Amino acid sequence: MKGNEKIIETLNALLAEELAAINQYMVHSEMCANWRYERLHEVNEKRAIDEMRHAEKLIARILFLEGMPIVSQLGKIHIGATVEDQLRNDKEAETEAVKMYNDAIRQAIELEDGGTRELLEDILEDEENHLDWLEAQLEQIAQMGIQVYLGEQTH
Repeated sequence: MKGNEKIIETLNALLAEELAAINQYMVHSEMCANWRYERLHEVNEKRAIDEMRHAEKLIARILFLEGMPIVSQLGKIHIGATVEDQLRNDKEAETEAVKMYNDAIRQAIELEDGGTRELLEDILEDEENHLDWLEAQLEQIAQMGIQVYLGEQTH
């Protein structure tokens, strides 16, 4: 099915951000594993896998619309040197993702592409959940302090 070029362009922009997120979260996951923060390692790894699934869905949709997925371009990657920096960077990435998906949903509605809208809404729900978790972690750090927070991440 020949899709709208604007939608395909938007889907490729979202794909670039998902590919960047995969890399960012995998590096953060491995850094946390190296520091023996097992809980954070597992959560970051799961989030990276969620982003891989998002990328896979976007690629499939682009192909369905007879577009060409662009996998050689990544969005900006921001690696944090500390756990708190990682959480802040990931929160910024998820905040931007939520904005981008909301904008893309509006575009899909305007261009009467219900299939793309439905896919984007599904991914948006995951991104909002990621953002909610990150905000909660930063709030926990603010309330209990970084040392106590990190102590909770080791098992």
